[in-house]
Amino acid sequence: MNVNSILLVEDNDDLRDAIAKTLNTHGYTCITARNGQHALQCLEQHQVQLVLTDVQMPQLDGLELLAQIRQRNTQLPVLMMTAYGTIEKAVEALQKGANDYLTKPFESLRLLQKIQQLLVPVMRVDTPVKKSDCIIVDKNSIELYRLAERVAPTDSSVLIYGESGTGKEVLARYIHDHSPRAGQPFVALNCAAIPDNMLEAILFGFEKGAFTGAHQASAGKFEQANGGTLLLDEISEMPLALQAKLLRVLQEREVERIGGKKPIKLSLRVLATTNRELKNEIIAGRFREDLFYRLNVFPLYAKPLRQRTDDILPLAQFFMQRYQAEGAKKTLSEDACQALKAYDWPGNIRQLENIIQRSLILADGLAIQEMDLQLQEDQGSLSDEASATLREMDAADVNENTQEKNGLLDADLRHREYELIMETLKSQRGSREDTARALGISSRTLRYKMAKMRSAGVLIHEY
Repeated sequence: MNVNSILLVEDNDDLRDAIAKTLNTHGYTCITARNGQHALQCLEQHQVQLVLTDVQMPQLDGLELLAQIRQRNTQLPVLMMTAYGTIEKAVEALQKGANDYLTKPFESLRLLQKIQQLLVPVMRVDTPVKKSDCIIVDKNSIELYRLAERVAPTDSSVLIYGESGTGKEVLARYIHDHSPRAGQPFVALNCAAIPDNMLEAILFGFEKGAFTGAHQASAGKFEQANGGTLLLDEISEMPLALQAKLLRVLQEREVERIGGKKPIKLSLRVLATTNRELKNEIIAGRFREDLFYRLNVFPLYAKPLRQRTDDILPLAQFFMQRYQAEGAKKTLSEDACQALKAYDWPGNIRQLENIIQRSLILADGLAIQEMDLQLQEDQGSLSDEASATLREMDAADVNENTQEKNGLLDADLRHREYELIMETLKSQRGSREDTARALGISSRTLRYKMAKMRSAGVLIHEY
């Protein structure tokens, strides 16, 4: 099996060829299908790592194809493409098990970013801990997973803290896999990736006619995870109004669909992750204190990669195996190994994966040299000065509403905030997701700040 293989399902010949060319150019092996029926035949003949499919197609459309895929494989990532961009279509696709969706027309960069996010590595190695889905060699990682093993057999809520890219979801899956619920569903919902107006419907489900476009009833993530484990990824990004409804579900152990009249009893475990300090979010009025205490029964802290340096080279070796073509024998030179261990890794494991993939392309010989890593050229981090400015920005946001009412918000600080956002946008070539990651804020927070910039008359260039 080629570990970079993608099944592309698109009935438009020209668009299918264009997307396939883009994927092939960026190192993916693209298998193409004309429609859903053809795609099922391809899946019988090939093992793929991801399915990229259109929604509107003759001979078995994308939603029907998705249902067939989920009957056979619940773990295979599926990315939907739709030209109709409605809440109804998007909710239906996500409710039926799609991992994400793109609205046509979309840029190649956006497509590649979505694919990269979905191709999460499955990492298995023998370690001093039980069989794991994560590379855990460093003593800090071993200690973390031993704590996870102790809480896994219970039904206690676990809140996993850590920077973006530190493997929080992998840790959550480990807890589920070592719990009595291991044979039941593990359902993950990224609270930061779903628009506010869709999040409630996806989480709680809805009845037919509950809102415009709700032509049939649909189970929410709580129902889908019933009996198993529900992971609320980046819980700090959930709107306050929805936090109150979530708290009630957790307290009452029952959920009511939007437009429904009968509560549905629940038996499931809830895990949550966050890349923020929730006590600061409580002070800022962005997170409910009562919900915090409901979730924070057993906190776990996934340390950044720079604090578990013994994991760096094993992870690098894993990614080299993952991204090399069959028969390739490239290795890391001694100077490259030393450079990897000495680097700060602001983007953590996700950044390491990107750098290894890039270095495999740049290396001329069989050994990857330090210069092939291009660590100094990598734009995933901020300077110490910029990081300090960002901390000042976050502190200012705590009292922003009160200060703005009184006209006392520090204009110089706000001006510097705008400059920093624009500089980072430029360095990330206009990518909103990469910019938010580099700044250490959520995509939703970045959108909010950019909207304020536009309201203030700041011209935001497209790169």
